[in-house]
Amino acid sequence: MDLKKDLFQNLFIFEMANNHMGSLKQALEIVKEIRKVTQGFDFNFAFKLQYRDLDTFIHPDFKNNFEFKYVKRFSETRLKPQEFKALKDQISSLGFISICTPFDEPSVDLIEEHAFQIIKIGSCSITDWPLLERVAKADKPIILSTAGISLEDLDKVVSFLSHRNKLFSIMHCVAQYPTDSKNLQLNQIDLLKKRYPKIAVGYSTHELPDIVSAVKIAIGKGASLFEKHVGLEVDGSFPNSYSANPQQVKLWLEAAREALEICGVKNKRAKFSPEELTALKSLRRGVFAKKNIAKGERVESVNTFLAIPTQEGQITANDMSKYTEYCVKQEIKINQPVILANLQRVDNREKIYEIVQKVKNFLKASKVSVPGELDLEISHHYGVDKFYEYGGTIINVVNRQYCKKLIVIFPGQKHPEQYHKVKEETFQILYGDVVLSLDGVDHECKAGDVVTIEKNKKHHFSTRSGTVIEEISSTHYLDDSYYTDKAILENKNRKTLITYWLD
Repeated sequence: MDLKKDLFQNLFIFEMANNHMGSLKQALEIVKEIRKVTQGFDFNFAFKLQYRDLDTFIHPDFKNNFEFKYVKRFSETRLKPQEFKALKDQISSLGFISICTPFDEPSVDLIEEHAFQIIKIGSCSITDWPLLERVAKADKPIILSTAGISLEDLDKVVSFLSHRNKLFSIMHCVAQYPTDSKNLQLNQIDLLKKRYPKIAVGYSTHELPDIVSAVKIAIGKGASLFEKHVGLEVDGSFPNSYSANPQQVKLWLEAAREALEICGVKNKRAKFSPEELTALKSLRRGVFAKKNIAKGERVESVNTFLAIPTQEGQITANDMSKYTEYCVKQEIKINQPVILANLQRVDNREKIYEIVQKVKNFLKASKVSVPGELDLEISHHYGVDKFYEYGGTIINVVNRQYCKKLIVIFPGQKHPEQYHKVKEETFQILYGDVVLSLDGVDHECKAGDVVTIEKNKKHHFSTRSGTVIEEISSTHYLDDSYYTDKAILENKNRKTLITYWLD
């Protein structure tokens, strides 16, 4: 099987560990029985073994000392390398991705010899640096279990593998066998996903096998790979209490499938059904003519009202955005619906966001630092289409008894003549050049220059290369800007206010 970067998506791993009980026949039977219950599930499936070179893994003085639980367990369930190879070959022949956990360096050599596809690092080995160095040299993807490891140490391991350009994932795990539900700590999945957003995060389970709620929650939290210990009954006994039999595996997979269906698509907006959209449209208020609207007249709140039921093809309240302009093609009589086909539509949304992006880039080039979240006032005195000729962008920093603004004017842009009756303001040029006209007298200004504009003094300004101006003034009032061109005053939509992040 060709391993791709989406390898860790919906990957379900069956861990045999030592549940083969030292019998190749038993091991082969486990793989066959688990293969049967995976039929009909559209997941990636893997089977995992564990390799230990017991002749070197166990200290010579303790090889036959079965007082130590794991010495006894590993010794009694030993398989020969050729038996492991036969087992691995069956795993691959039945369509499973092959995974193996090495606990020592010679086992990594054997993993490469047996051509396993993925290497798993157990929680006990996650900071075993000699083993990690050997695993990193193998040309294979890696899965890490994270039980009992501090974030500081996990950061080191993630950095170690990232700097070696390894494809790897991490799995939340609790090393209690079995794990009580109260100790599952599934919120750790959120922590891992937030801390390592570019790395697939999974869940290695040790809860009692009849519990299927945990995998549902893990899927809801965004885990994408899952591991469960599996086994079969032998001579009337089962290997342990945290491993699942085939029937329990099937229930586990069914629960996972249900959870995935409930959660739906990831990382993008779901498609909306026609029924959903129709239902929503029927609940929206339609736009109706409050009076006769003449051909060429603009559709606005002053000449329309909103009500239900909405008619077929009618625009609704949801369409009445400050960014969108509608002009009537043919007269609309009073109380009649405003139909989209009878409108000439101009949407300025993209133009406004283009301006915001250019302001962001211009500030970056000017090296003028600003807060991250800002209130922008985009002045398009003669319409958005003429913004780059006549206009400007004002960043409102503070407006109390005192006021501070930043004014961004693009190269070649002009700000029309105006005056204030209440406000007095001082301009300091932070960047670029400005031609500032005060009562008809032009003043050439450059970065660092400071100019005070008194009340009732008419002023307009322009720039050749672009400029950033810091304006300090007394309180700014919305009705205290008087333009000498009455056409600007008549344009009630000459400003767009928007909050945006420029950091």
